[in-house]
Amino acid sequence: MKLLTKWGGALVASAVLAATPALAQKKYDTGATDTEIKIGNIMPYSGPASAYGSIGKTIEAYFNKVNAEGGINGRKIKFITYDDGYSPPKAVEQVRKLVESDEVLVVFNPLGTPSNTAIQKYLNAKKVPQLFVATGATKWGDPKNFPWTMGWQPTYQSEAKIYAAYILKNFPNAKIGILYQNDDFGKDYLKGIKDGLGDKAKSLIVSEQPYEVTDPTVDSQVINLKAAGADLLLNFTTPKFAAQSIKKAHEIGWKPTHFLTNVSVSVGGVMKPAGYQAGQDIISATYLKDSTDQAWKDDAGMKDWNAFMDKYYPDGDKLSSNTLYGYSVAQTLVQTLKQAGDNLTRANVMKEAANLKDVILPLALPGIKINTSPTDFYVFEQMQLMKFKGESWDRFGEIIEGKVGGS
Repeated sequence: MKLLTKWGGALVASAVLAATPALAQKKYDTGATDTEIKIGNIMPYSGPASAYGSIGKTIEAYFNKVNAEGGINGRKIKFITYDDGYSPPKAVEQVRKLVESDEVLVVFNPLGTPSNTAIQKYLNAKKVPQLFVATGATKWGDPKNFPWTMGWQPTYQSEAKIYAAYILKNFPNAKIGILYQNDDFGKDYLKGIKDGLGDKAKSLIVSEQPYEVTDPTVDSQVINLKAAGADLLLNFTTPKFAAQSIKKAHEIGWKPTHFLTNVSVSVGGVMKPAGYQAGQDIISATYLKDSTDQAWKDDAGMKDWNAFMDKYYPDGDKLSSNTLYGYSVAQTLVQTLKQAGDNLTRANVMKEAANLKDVILPLALPGIKINTSPTDFYVFEQMQLMKFKGESWDRFGEIIEGKVGGS
């Protein structure tokens, strides 16, 4: 597989060594055979978070590529993905179907904090991996209480703490307004920023405006934040509401220092619909390369991603960070399954997921590596700040490690 051989000798060697002992005796759980590995997924292909649907489509396309190139240790991936509409009750229904009817080996990259919260106890009781979930809530790294659940992206709390540190250093007298989604997703960011600001939180935060995922717009919340006198906006929203809030702030002539969640930085999915002019100088943080950044135009990993998109997902949006995300998280699962070798039990898949050592993904920022252990289920813990300029994001500063959890 051309792309995978570029990941570095250490990574390839570790995969071979990890696979070798399993060759003597094949072990399978439900969802794995000599020829197939069933992978289940839920994604909001409809509803208020449907912009994320392209993640699921990218993952499917990547598995098609893997299968076309011989599969994983000779086995083809059967990817079964269902729409949960970003609705927790629907998520439970679809995950039960994946486990009890489709009999998948793992539930991989289910998206959304509310949906994953709803299915976590069920999957842990069933001892089915809830692997590399598509949400940065801190609770996905709790191996003691939920040994079958593992996150993937940097946590929302650690991301918010990075923003807090930057604000305290550069805007110590800011009047902070916060727009946040009124669920576990938004509240995780809220906790992170307040923990990061510490004793200053009460004096700096002048207004907190929640919204529900069922709200048609967040226009009134943006107007309220401006009216409260906020000159710094912490925009803890998902893509639909991020685009709305950026556009509304511009329309009413409000120009605060603006921080935006990493999950809503897609140029194609958020910044372009909001209007490039409206998004100038917004600050965020990232851990993956950006397809719109000319710094990567000659990058080998980006060239491979472009070739993949052209061949396997030609209808996909190359301006969307979701396609970069889907591609990278799929590669992480492929590496885990390669390490599992012929021991494709659910327990061994989780064991290998918790034994990723210095894995360098082709689209991760230089210097960022994946390291997990039985006591550390956080896959990515490093990010770099960036600012929106023109029609793309410009990174600045050093790679920052955000401390996960705690206060």
